[in-house]
Amino acid sequence: MTSHTLFPLAELEPGSARRVDIGGVTVAVVRIDDDVYAIGDVCSHADVSLSDGEVWCDERELECPKHGSAFSLVTGEPATLPATQPVPVFEASVVDGQVLVTITTDHQEATS
Repeated sequence: MTSHTLFPLAELEPGSARRVDIGGVTVAVVRIDDDVYAIGDVCSHADVSLSDGEVWCDERELECPKHGSAFSLVTGEPATLPATQPVPVFEASVVDGQVLVTITTDHQEATS
């Protein structure tokens, strides 16, 4: 496991997502109020960036902009069709005003 300091929380608007590359792993970092979430950025149904989709704050979901599948920011599971497979979820936190995301070794090796 490796933790990565990405950017100040203030640079990510509440209710928005940002695509980041962390050691070869593409991640969608999402802010809801003062909480941050990190999930795999590529939709499991189609090769589309989830960070371009809409954040559903009350549901804690990120919607794919292409076909509308919504993924749980907590579990990575799709809440709606057409996606049926989950996306990876990563540990995310805010420490001293900075967004940190932890990528496990197995995710880094899978992309190498």
